[in-house]
Amino acid sequence: MKLKDTFITYTAGGEHTMVAAEGFSGIVRSNKTAAFIIESLKEPTTPEQIADAMAEKYDAPREVIAKDVAAVIGKLRSIGAIED
Repeated sequence: MKLKDTFITYTAGGEHTMVAAEGFSGIVRSNKTAAFIIESLKEPTTPEQIADAMAEKYDAPREVIAKDVAAVIGKLRSIGAIED
């Protein structure tokens, strides 16, 4: 799975933002966790790989990280930002 190419991400003033070039109309502002997941999705990956990378970077229980990854991916799917 991966972030669709029609979604553009950028960081300004310490805030991570994602906009759609077509389809979804709106702006997605992300916290650091969601930003990490979105940036990871720029290349083909799996939820497990993202959770593993986050577990290496952040001091949090793996099961909490996995739930966060699943929640963010679910939200991204709901706006059509993910391609499988």
